[in-house]
Amino acid sequence: MTSTTVTRIRIETGSAPEFYDITENVRWALADSRVRDGLLCVFSVHTTAAVIVNEHEPLLIEDMKRFLRNIAPEDAYYAHNDFAIRTVNMTPDETANGHSHCAHLLLPSSETIPIIDGELALGTWQSVFMVELDPRPRTREVLISVYGS
Repeated sequence: MTSTTVTRIRIETGSAPEFYDITENVRWALADSRVRDGLLCVFSVHTTAAVIVNEHEPLLIEDMKRFLRNIAPEDAYYAHNDFAIRTVNMTPDETANGHSHCAHLLLPSSETIPIIDGELALGTWQSVFMVELDPRPRTREVLISVYGS
């Protein structure tokens, strides 16, 4: 019998870019689903927060933060941040986060991981991260969908 479950997790963020290891949350969602073989999708519902699979090694994480800052510097000009000309999708608490959206161009909104014998088919050094790209503290939501038998 095939089943599908969806788990929502919330992450309180503080700064950006920041890498939040959510591998254990993903494993818990898989265990709760009781799926033995199938697929698991981890999805960020935000345009300035991504989901990636990469190595959890502190120096590498610092390298990745530096890379994101270099590729989309916060202090560069972004028309998205020019509230004198921007009129679309404005909110009362709007912040200047054009760099966050541009950095997200390089990162996925989701990752799909195979499930084999009730385990995530991650490689030895692979972890699942939610990557915060927006500089203000936020509550983020990530969906974990498990599909299989």
